[in-house]
Amino acid sequence: MNSFTVTAIGNLARNPELAVKGDLTYTRLCLVGNDYAGRDEQGNARETATSLWFVAFESLGEAIAKNARKGDQLILQAQIRANNWTDKEGEKQYDYSFVVQNFRFGAPGKAKREELAARGEEHPAGVLEAEM
Repeated sequence: MNSFTVTAIGNLARNPELAVKGDLTYTRLCLVGNDYAGRDEQGNARETATSLWFVAFESLGEAIAKNARKGDQLILQAQIRANNWTDKEGEKQYDYSFVVQNFRFGAPGKAKREELAARGEEHPAGVLEAEM
């Protein structure tokens, strides 16, 4: 049972990083989202950026690494996993991983739009979906 699952919508901060460790294939990716942060002294809206790292395993991660580029919008569902450990000084440390369970493509970023235009294609937003 997944005790916590989140939905995240954001744009890739950089190209996904495909890696192989032993017989495990995984992809690390960072999403950036902008949120309203109140108004400044002149009454203009302010935004703050939030970035989160995610990991996707096996074929799910391979699909993201193969098809997604910096700037592309992704819609992810991820499970939150606790990564707690004790450091060298004996202090308990707390961290979390966001493990992608499924995803959809949103709007393409600049790099993807240029790549598709060069091939004379249009982006089929949301067509490619994957689920673990």
